[in-house]
This record gives sequence, structure tokens and C-alpha cells, in this order.
Amino acid sequence: MLDIIILGATGYTGRLITRYLAAHPQRAAFTFGLAARSEQKLEALKDELGDAVRQVPTFVVDVTKPDDIDSIVQETRIVITTVGPYWLWGTPVVQACVRHGRHYLDLSGETPWARDIIASFDYAASKSNTVIVPFAGLDSIPSDIVAYVANKTLKSFAGPSTTIDMSTSAWRLKGTGISGGTFSTIITSLETIPRTKLKAGLSDFALSPVQGIPMGPRPRPFYSLPILNPPVRGALYFMSAVNTLIVQRSWGLFELAARNPTAVFPPELSTTVHMSESSYGPAFKYEEFMVLPSRLHALLLWVSVIVVGYVMALFPPARWVARKVMPKPGQGPTDQQLEAGSVLITNITTSTPDAEGRTVSARTTFKGKGEPGYLLSSIMISESALALVLNKDSLPPFGRRGGVLTPMTAFGDVLIQRLNACGRISIESAILPTDEEKKHR
Repeated sequence: MLDIIILGATGYTGRLITRYLAAHPQRAAFTFGLAARSEQKLEALKDELGDAVRQVPTFVVDVTKPDDIDSIVQETRIVITTVGPYWLWGTPVVQACVRHGRHYLDLSGETPWARDIIASFDYAASKSNTVIVPFAGLDSIPSDIVAYVANKTLKSFAGPSTTIDMSTSAWRLKGTGISGGTFSTIITSLETIPRTKLKAGLSDFALSPVQGIPMGPRPRPFYSLPILNPPVRGALYFMSAVNTLIVQRSWGLFELAARNPTAVFPPELSTTVHMSESSYGPAFKYEEFMVLPSRLHALLLWVSVIVVGYVMALFPPARWVARKVMPKPGQGPTDQQLEAGSVLITNITTSTPDAEGRTVSARTTFKGKGEPGYLLSSIMISESALALVLNKDSLPPFGRRGGVLTPMTAFGDVLIQRLNACGRISIESAILPTDEEKKHR
């Protein structure tokens, strides 16, 4: 049995994942295979990568055929699938993984679909110790990480009972592109997902098992990071709704387990779990935005996102035009563009006031070298899979239990350590000085 199979290996992101795993420093410690619909494209991929994948097994799989999916899932311990839109092609793969006790990772950003997956498979996956992690790339690992790390930083400084009031992330993206697969997913969301499901899948805490404090009306034209001077300002980040829902699910799972670990974990885990250390606290709120140079830029972006969104949603001719000009499936940024990109996320997280009304704040950064949406996503999902293969005994309690999880509930510190070691990503966190401390400097 193979450790990992990449389903959709000949697609744009699938090729990046294949290339990354083939050259991984721990390559001798794991096995992987390649699966796609076209045998000709699989052979072309092996020719492209040469000796690095010459001995890697390949499988011809049609995701529209349940028997094909069932067969391929049984060949491996972990399925990485890049075959979207997941609303159309993801559910049978998840179902087969849960049925056979195989772990599952994808790069979806489709929260209405994720909501259905949680409702249908979370309980069964938790009982079969099957880890199901959608959103295992740029959507939404960095957002999940900065909130998780900030919580740890605050607790290490101010004590384990410290809880979070507000957590805000500012994104600086350089050289982001779009592949044909991503564009196809956007169009599918607009054309095939019922409006009621779209609305339900984007509401606050739609993916969380616990309802928290709503952030209020969104989107809004202007955002800023608290505390920092000079100020950091910006506007709506187009993936903020998706990322926020994943962070909220992490919060909800940690909160649920902190309140009653014996109801969440089996006896062999619940007796050793101290989930209060992972809890962000009942007052936790999270938001994020894209950094822009001025309020005018922020206003223009806000207006353009809303206008383009409405036009694409309400006017089919606009989608027809977009299909003509956007990349086709299998196409994406060039290698030169992949190397030129970067991401920097700065997060400010502030604790709730203590008995004397004092708060403490942490600054956490996520830095990535390389095009964020595809190159860095391929690294993040690959390292997530390798955490399941090579670090299974070190995973946090949810990762050992299973279920439909988020990156941090499934992988926690293991994934952070792996990403920090990959050579392209660095994650750091520190306590910010208070106003009183600044005066005495």
C-alpha cells in the first residue's frame, strides 16, 4: 500500500505537488503514486520530471465512476485530491476515504460543500480515525496558523488561562495568479450551487460546532491593524470569508473539547487531553484584510469586488466572456512567475482584559517565498500529508481521533515545524510591548 496518492496529478497544481514530493529531503521515508484520467498525460508527466518519478506507480482514474474511486482509495493511506470543483467531484472521494479509513486532503475553498461534508461525514470519520482536511493550501492554512500561534504566544507569556478578544490579519500578496482549475471552481459556485446553500455556507460560524460572537456586517471598505505604528491599512481580501470560517471552525472544535473533552474524544485520548490550553476563549473574534497603500485604493478595490461579483453572478454573458479569456484547466503561472511571488501575513491578536483590566497583544507573521496560491499551496498540502505519514504519533488529539478537521486541529505544531523547515516559509510570533513599557525604553 502506498502512503500517498495524488488524484489529479496531471493538473496544474497536481504537477506542482508531484514535483515537490519527488524532490523532498525525506523522499526515502515515504511512497506515493500518481492518479489521473488520462494515461497519456500521466506518462507525459513522468517524462517531464524524469528519474525523480520514473518508478512512481500511476493509476488511470475517472472521478465520475464510483468503482474507480473506490479502487484507488484502497491503494493508499492518504488521498491528496486536486480534482475540483469539489462540489461536483469531491464528495464521492471523501465518502470512499471514510468508508475505507483513508485520510483525505484537498485544496478546496468551497465552504457550502464543506458544510455538507461536515454534516455527512464528520461523525463517521471521527469513529474510524479518518482525518479529512479540506482547505489545506493558501486557503486556509496561513490564517489558521497565525490565530493558533498567537494563542500559544499569549498563553506562554500571560498564563494558560489567557483568552483572546480580537485577532486581525493583514495580507500582503505579490505575484498571485489563477489557474484554470480555480477559475472553473468559481464558475461552478456561481452556476450550480443553490443560492440558499451559498448563503448558509458563508454565514458566520457556518462550519463551527459552536456558535461564537458574530463580527457584524461584512464586507466593509476600510480595515486596519490595531496597535502598530505607523498604521497598516487596507481593504477586503477576497478570500477572507472562507479563511475566517476555517479559523472559526478551529475555534469551535477547540472550544467544544475544552468544555467537555470526554464527550469529544474516546477514553484512550480524553484522559490525557488538556484542551483548555488550545482554547481561544468564548470572546474570540477574527478578521483579515489585504494591505493597500491608501484609503482610495481600498475604496476602489471594495467597489470593484462588489461590482464584478454581482455582474458575474447575475449576467451569464459575463461568465461566457470570462471563460474565453481566463486560463483553461491545466494552465497556470509560469515557473518564473511562481518564483517571483510572495506572501506576508501580519497578525495582531489581543487578549481579553484580566481582573485589573490589562490586556496583552502578540504579533505573529507568516512569510512565504514563492507564488502563494499554487507553489506555496502545493508545499502546504504536501507537508500536511507528510505529517500524517511521518509524524502520526505526534499529532494533536483531533488528528489522532479523526473527523472533518481544520489544518491546526489536525496537525497543529507538527505542521508548523514542517513548514518552518521547508525552506520557503517562516512563522514567527512575539509579545508586543505595552504603552507603559514603551515609555520606559
